[in-house]
Amino acid sequence: MSRKPKDSKPPAKAPERTAIVVHPYGKSGRGTGGRSPEAALAEAAGLTRAIGMTPAAELLVPVSTPRPGTYLGEGKVDEIAALCGELAPEIVVFDGALSPVQQRNLEKALKAKVIDRTGLILEIFGERARTKEGRLQVELAHLDYQKSRLVRSWTHLERQRGGFGFLGGPGESQIETDRRLIGERIAKIRRELTDAVRTRELHRTARRRTPYPVVALVGYTNAGKSTLFNAMTKAEVLAEDMLFATLDPTMRSIKLPGGRSAVLSDTVGFISELPTQLVAAFRATLEEVLEADLILHVRDISHPDSEAQRQDVEAVLGELGIEGNRLDEVVEVWNKIDALSEDDAAAARRRGSRPGPRGPPAVSALTGEGLDKIRDLIEQRLSASETQMKITVAAGDGQGLAWAYSHASVRGRTDKADGRVELKLSVPLDKETVFRERFPTGGKQRSLKPKVARPKHRKLAD
Repeated sequence: MSRKPKDSKPPAKAPERTAIVVHPYGKSGRGTGGRSPEAALAEAAGLTRAIGMTPAAELLVPVSTPRPGTYLGEGKVDEIAALCGELAPEIVVFDGALSPVQQRNLEKALKAKVIDRTGLILEIFGERARTKEGRLQVELAHLDYQKSRLVRSWTHLERQRGGFGFLGGPGESQIETDRRLIGERIAKIRRELTDAVRTRELHRTARRRTPYPVVALVGYTNAGKSTLFNAMTKAEVLAEDMLFATLDPTMRSIKLPGGRSAVLSDTVGFISELPTQLVAAFRATLEEVLEADLILHVRDISHPDSEAQRQDVEAVLGELGIEGNRLDEVVEVWNKIDALSEDDAAAARRRGSRPGPRGPPAVSALTGEGLDKIRDLIEQRLSASETQMKITVAAGDGQGLAWAYSHASVRGRTDKADGRVELKLSVPLDKETVFRERFPTGGKQRSLKPKVARPKHRKLAD
C-alpha cells in the first residue's frame, strides 16, 4: 500500500531581528575627530548590522546637556518610546556611553532592551573571537563592563538566608553574590591570560632570533587590512565588508623584491571611542604591533571620514606607546583607490610616486593595483635600518656559517675553492657589534653603506 507523500513545506524563515539606532550629538554638530553626526550614525548602524541586527530606524538626536537620569530629554524619550511601540525592536542601540542608571531608566521608559556603544562593540568582539586567548580577552572586558551594571538585573534588595545561630550572618544580597562570582572569574581569566602572554612572549623571543623582520598592518576597522593581507600572502583570512571582521592576529611570511623574507601580521581594527576595557584586554594581542619592525597604517582613502579615522588610529597607537620618535616606524598606505573617482584616484597615484621621500603608496587590495609598491616600500624601510656586510667564513666553520644565517638576511653567497664561504648580509643595526665580534676584521669583513636613507616621518594631509 503506497502512501502519498505529504506536501513538503519550505522551512520557516527566521524572523528578522530589528533594532533602533540612536546617535546623540552636541550643539557643535561635530563628533570625534570632526565627524559629522550623519557619518557617526552610519557607523553605529554598521556596528549594529555586524551583530546580525537590522536597523529599523536610525535617529539623530540633538542633546544640549545630557540628563543624569536618561541622558536624553523627556520629550525625546517619549518620541523614541512611541517609535518602539510601533516597530517593536529587539534592542535600542544608543551610540554613546550610558551610566548603569541611565541604561536602566531608558529600558523602563522605552520598554525595550537598551545597549550602549561599549556594550555593542563588546557584543561584536564576543561573536568574532576565535582563539582561546581572544575569547578570554573578550570575556574579561565584558565582565569588567558588567560588574558595575548588575543593578540592571536586580531591582530587589532582599537578603538571602545567611544561616542561623552564631554561625549565621546577614547573608549576601544577590548583587553581592554576583559581584563576588564575577570577581573570582576575572581573577581566573587574568591568571590564564598571564600564561598566554608568557607563551606569546616566548614566541616573540624565538622570532627575534630569526632574521625575519615583522611588519604589522594596523588601521581603522573595515579599512581593508585583511583583504590586503590576503592579497600579499595568498592567505584566506576572513575579509568582509563588515566592521571588525578580524579580531585574532594572523601572521604569514612574504617575499620581498630583494629576495629576502619578512613576516606580515594582520591585527584587529581600531575604531573611534574604543572602549577602555577592550584596549586593556587586548593589550597582549596588540603588543604584536609594539614588537614590529615596521607598521603599515592602512587607510580607506575613499571614506569621507578618512582623516578622522587616521586621528583615531594614531590615538590608539599613542595609548600603546607608539608616539614621538617611534612614529618613524609607522608608514601610511592609501587603500581602496578603486572606490575613488578617476580624478581623485589619479591624484592619489601621483602623490605616491613623488621622487625623494615619497607620499603614501596608493593601492587597491581588491584589484591588486599597487601591491608591488608596498613590497618596495617595505624593502626600502627595512634596508634603511640595517647595515650591509660582507664576511668570509673560514673553511670548516659550519657553526659560524649557521650562526650567520640565523642572525642576518643572506643576500648573496660565494663558495670558494679552498672551502671558505663569502656571504653578503643585511644585518640589523642592533646586531652589528655582535657580528663584528663573531667575524673579526681578519676574516675579511667589510661594511657596506645602506643604499636607502631612512625617510623621516611626516604627516600628510589629504
